[in-house]
Amino acid sequence: MKKLFLITAFIGGLLCACNSGDKLVYKDASASIEDRVEDLLSRMTLEEKIYQISQQCLGENDNINNNEGMNPVPLNPMIGSVIFMSEDIKVRNEFQKKAIEETRLGIPVIYGYDVIHGYRTIYPIPLAMACSWDPSMLEACTAVAAQEARQAGVDWVFAPMIDVARDARWGRIAEGSGEDPYTAAQFAVAAVKGFQGDNLTSDKKVASCLKHFVGYGASEAGRDYVYSEISDQSLWDTYLPPYEAAVKAGAQTLMSAFNDISGVPASANSYTMNTILRDMWKFDGFIVSDWGAVEQLINQGNAANPAEAALNALTAGVDMDMTDGVYIKNMEQLVADGKLDVKVIDEAVRRVLRVKFRLGLFENPYTPDVQENERILLASSKETAEKAAEETMVLLKNNNSILPLEGVKRIGLIGPMVKNQHDLLGSWLGHGHDEDVTTIMDAMTAEFPDAFINYAQGCDFDGEDKSGFNDAVRVANASDVVVLCLGEKQAWSGENASRSTILLPQIQRDLLETVAKTGKPVVLVLNNGRPLELSGMEPHTAAILEAWQPGISGGTPIAKVLNGKVNPSGKLCATFPYTSGQIPIYYNRRNPARKGTQGFYQDVTVEPMYPFGYGLSYTTYKYGTLKVSAEKVAVDGKLKAEISVTNMGKRAGKETVHWYITDPACSITRPMKELRYFEKAEIQPGETKVFTWDIDVAKDFSYVDAEGTRFLEAGDILVRVGDQTVKVVVE
Repeated sequence: MKKLFLITAFIGGLLCACNSGDKLVYKDASASIEDRVEDLLSRMTLEEKIYQISQQCLGENDNINNNEGMNPVPLNPMIGSVIFMSEDIKVRNEFQKKAIEETRLGIPVIYGYDVIHGYRTIYPIPLAMACSWDPSMLEACTAVAAQEARQAGVDWVFAPMIDVARDARWGRIAEGSGEDPYTAAQFAVAAVKGFQGDNLTSDKKVASCLKHFVGYGASEAGRDYVYSEISDQSLWDTYLPPYEAAVKAGAQTLMSAFNDISGVPASANSYTMNTILRDMWKFDGFIVSDWGAVEQLINQGNAANPAEAALNALTAGVDMDMTDGVYIKNMEQLVADGKLDVKVIDEAVRRVLRVKFRLGLFENPYTPDVQENERILLASSKETAEKAAEETMVLLKNNNSILPLEGVKRIGLIGPMVKNQHDLLGSWLGHGHDEDVTTIMDAMTAEFPDAFINYAQGCDFDGEDKSGFNDAVRVANASDVVVLCLGEKQAWSGENASRSTILLPQIQRDLLETVAKTGKPVVLVLNNGRPLELSGMEPHTAAILEAWQPGISGGTPIAKVLNGKVNPSGKLCATFPYTSGQIPIYYNRRNPARKGTQGFYQDVTVEPMYPFGYGLSYTTYKYGTLKVSAEKVAVDGKLKAEISVTNMGKRAGKETVHWYITDPACSITRPMKELRYFEKAEIQPGETKVFTWDIDVAKDFSYVDAEGTRFLEAGDILVRVGDQTVKVVVE
């Protein structure tokens, strides 16, 4: 094996030497990218190719879930990519210099990092961002993240995560856009645009990575890294749409998933990666595995040993192996044994190089070492993050219009989240720093200057220590209203954060009940990374504000909602169940065989606590009559639907109109409701805004079959807004 490798390297060196008198096309910026890729590929040895499709880590690991398996082979400057875990630009440039100057061909390294909801300016978690129903806001936030990341030495971000998730027990629901494929697709496209822009060579843009391909959000019972049972029909109608939309929007890379898809692991699934992604969608970027996912094919029972895992992953379409060194340690022997055609390696290398050229790394391999105050936490960036947080907050309850708190003189501020900074950042906090976060305490003090604010922690997030309850009762008794701040720790959602129940810990629920017994009205403010079970808590509250994990703006947008400077406009992108036992529960289920209550749980309501699309405001909106431009339309026709919305209150507000369709009878049964369009707009007091949906019948009314073919059958289609329905006959 060693002799064969030396011969291969020698021949590669001869070929390069023979071409040394030729123009190095791959270094010619005026040549086409494809010509540069082919020229460079023709000069590479097998060893250089194998390193090019491998990734290792540079810097201290900042992901507690991935402490094992870092760099199982020595870090070599021939490596194709590194996960850049340091914030020190000098570290990045020093290693890049080795790649450029100490390797035979000088191929630059591509630097990746998990920039899920911000690099240093941390904005709200993605689940919260989808509750804004404003994709342009996410595009603005990801543009900030791209600028900070690229100018800190990161060329490539492992985001957005666009897995459709319908089980709130799964910790990674925090990273996506909730339960609806259409919603996830719209926010996926916005994220890709924000990260990549129109020019990947810009020092303010990065390559995006769609993850996790595909069906990871269907992990059985909400457990991470496990099996998922997904039919071809569900794959196409539920899990693939966000990926297709984002690929068509120009996403440069994808990440293969950990889950096993109905017997074939995602990281060894040729149907999803080759047939769908490359053959059907014509994707020409590259796919990277998730952390250690290639070697983990052994754990999943797909491969008997690392060599077989490497072979299965590469031939199925995984172009780059993340961190486990399996490609580096096994590819050469696989070729020598005739089990792997070098052309398969060539194609993977070709895809990786293509993205590097598109990023301009060959012309600009180094990152300028600019002062931090000129590239991170810019005033405009923090303003964008705060604005985003304002838009994401969902008012779940507001009895007797207790909110906003106007003219309140004494406020009791209670709970473990009040003075907390770290946990407001949320999971996947990038390089966010606790000290950058405004606490709820500081924000309330600033936003309620005329009120006396008294504080008690009451209890910790979990545990059994109730020694602080008496202090909480004292504060409540001395207050006109209590703002109780409860929720989840930062690490309770995200990767490897599955939970058997979505109830808050008992001690937090006991604190709420104890404070409520004082008779003082309780405004419950929640900071969490998933939908919660609130049925036992809701009766003890006068109002509930779902504030999610807002990032560095922390308590400021919360306080501005509470005092009325901000009129809440968020609406849920994921259903809040009445109990954890209702999971999975989501709005776009298919009809059951029997009507009425037969077949449902006999011990609990069939309805959720708070449904998809739910959210209150400080003003009221009156919807006019839903209208369509024609009662009959051709399969290839166009149609216009409209509805007027009037702000009947005294406050300006932002309202989101959700447009649904229903196909009552179809050869492939369809969901009871399908979201097909949404629009958010600000409406002034007394103003009427007309919301319009321009319908392309073939696209907007059609469905997809188990092979990915869209179809539309003649018959009735119901167009829905709120409780209004209009029938359209498709001929």
